[in-house]
Amino acid sequence: VPPVFKYKQLLGILERLNAGEIVIGDGGFVFALEKRGYVKAGPWTPEATVTHPEAVRQLHREFLRAGANVMQAFTFYASDDKLENRGQTLKLTGAQINEAACDLAREVANEGDALVAGGVCQTPSYLSCKSEPEVKAIFKKQLDVVLFMCLQYFEHVEEAEWAVQVLKTSGKPVAASLCIGPEGDMHGVSPAECAVRLVKAGAQIVGVNCHFDPMTCVKAVKMMKEGVEKAGLKAQYMVQPLAYHTPDCNCQGFIDLPEFPFALEPRILTRWDMHQYAREAYNAGIRYIGGCCGYEPYHIRAVAEELAKERGFLPAASEKHGLWGSALEMHTKPWVRARARRDYWENIRPASGRPQCPSLSTPEGWGVTKGHSELVQHKEATSAQEMNRVLEMQKKAKSSA
Repeated sequence: VPPVFKYKQLLGILERLNAGEIVIGDGGFVFALEKRGYVKAGPWTPEATVTHPEAVRQLHREFLRAGANVMQAFTFYASDDKLENRGQTLKLTGAQINEAACDLAREVANEGDALVAGGVCQTPSYLSCKSEPEVKAIFKKQLDVVLFMCLQYFEHVEEAEWAVQVLKTSGKPVAASLCIGPEGDMHGVSPAECAVRLVKAGAQIVGVNCHFDPMTCVKAVKMMKEGVEKAGLKAQYMVQPLAYHTPDCNCQGFIDLPEFPFALEPRILTRWDMHQYAREAYNAGIRYIGGCCGYEPYHIRAVAEELAKERGFLPAASEKHGLWGSALEMHTKPWVRARARRDYWENIRPASGRPQCPSLSTPEGWGVTKGHSELVQHKEATSAQEMNRVLEMQKKAKSSA
């Protein structure tokens, strides 16, 4: 029996969304686990599902307790071509990592009322200009060990279409999420056109994840929704943005920011920003609302608390917290007790505490995308000569910024 049949088919996702139910996703596992010491920055591959399952399990459990009712299997970048790219020395296959990820997600989902989603994402092979059959073969390998299909983190709509075409053969619901903003994909295809192409390819849920802040992502999904409706098509919509402010990003998103990935903390959204995001997404007609890189369980708890009235319940993680900081009423200091109210936190303007910190950065817009020689994958580690070449490119990009 293929591994996919080890689990219940997730028939509930479309029924829930079509009934207007709010589905709350979890947060960004690669960033959260890198901070905890279980993921290597750079490759961002999820071998921790095999090497440190207890860490992955615990993070799932914290997101579940915070209010998420989708446990997305930690399968990000677990394709075989990614696992052997740029000097990777892993002895694990994508199938091993994906199957372990699904086991962990299902185990925790069974502890609450949660769905399990497996995921696939963009491939180094596509960026290296491999053929459509070669790229689709990579997606097909991953299909054998994932469930409710959520393709995410695609910069090019063409590759996402190929993934949808493969995933829809499973007969399971397919959600397609691009890492794009209002400017569209890396070849300038608008969010509206991207959404129409994905729906026509077979996706029932479309949206965006990663690369941009919540309000930017909501704006992009609104454009998708308008495009789909104008084309006379039907779909549900999802959004899983960054937990960072990115008003200075270009079309490539936060990976072009000089702070990426180790100095992004000053940009982190507060839980009160998350309340605003959740309300904006809900008002836009988006019913699958979650997070990506930078999201911690307390961010998802804030989303769940904002939408508690519509969902009809609060998450378990709110028991100690109290809505809008009401637990502060028990603080020993009177000026802190005075902050136990919604209007205080909704109107707070947090300071960075860094006297020399600029409010915005200049993105490093190299203009490198599919077809460029620097994106061609190879198994060998980055050589000193290659590193010198990219340092020269960096110097040139900064001087012309």
